[in-house]
Amino acid sequence: MTQVRFYGSPLPNFTETELPGKFIVVEGTDGVGRSTQIALLQEWLESEGFAATVTGLKRSALTGRGIDQAKQGHTLSESVMYLLYATDLADRLETQVIPALRAGMVVLTDRYIYSMIVRAQARGSDAQWIRKMVGFALVPDAIFYLQADLEHLIPRVLSTRGFDYWESGMDYLKGRRLYNNYVRYQTRLLAQFDAVAEEFDFINVDANGSVLEVFSELKREVGQVVMSMKEA
Repeated sequence: MTQVRFYGSPLPNFTETELPGKFIVVEGTDGVGRSTQIALLQEWLESEGFAATVTGLKRSALTGRGIDQAKQGHTLSESVMYLLYATDLADRLETQVIPALRAGMVVLTDRYIYSMIVRAQARGSDAQWIRKMVGFALVPDAIFYLQADLEHLIPRVLSTRGFDYWESGMDYLKGRRLYNNYVRYQTRLLAQFDAVAEEFDFINVDANGSVLEVFSELKREVGQVVMSMKEA
């Protein structure tokens, strides 16, 4: 059983104090390999006899498409965008995460409230306002931070989809050179991730290595989290 805790006030009409599943977050900046590692973890967990499901930012049926459309238009203020992300989170908690935890599943989520806080702090926004706004967020059983440096991130990003407009901070940094802005913005993000990692007790995972090396460490750590489910 998992003891239910929230960062602030709980979701409306939520009264349970325990849930039989496990809630695991994988955090890290874009290009660090979160999606790959989560897919490997889900496959491994299922092979070990656990029921596992995956969610992540912008995957709410209610707001996911709207957030993507808003980002394409570059027309909404930062505060409105954060409200959309908070709505996305609330909907996914009620319709995906909590029902799965009630059913005794392992829920893997690709980013959580910490990415919102990190981005707010990196951009000089009011991170305390965001903390209060997402106080309804369920406290996970474990938060794994895939920690990589720019020296390893840049070639990975270049070999896949290239530098992203948003992940390069092009919407608010001065200068039009994508590479320079990417380095500046990711340097800020990584510094804030390190700060938030300490604040929220992240479990740091060295993500500079190969996919299999990172997965081996994650598998060992996640195994410790879910072990009690087999013992129950």
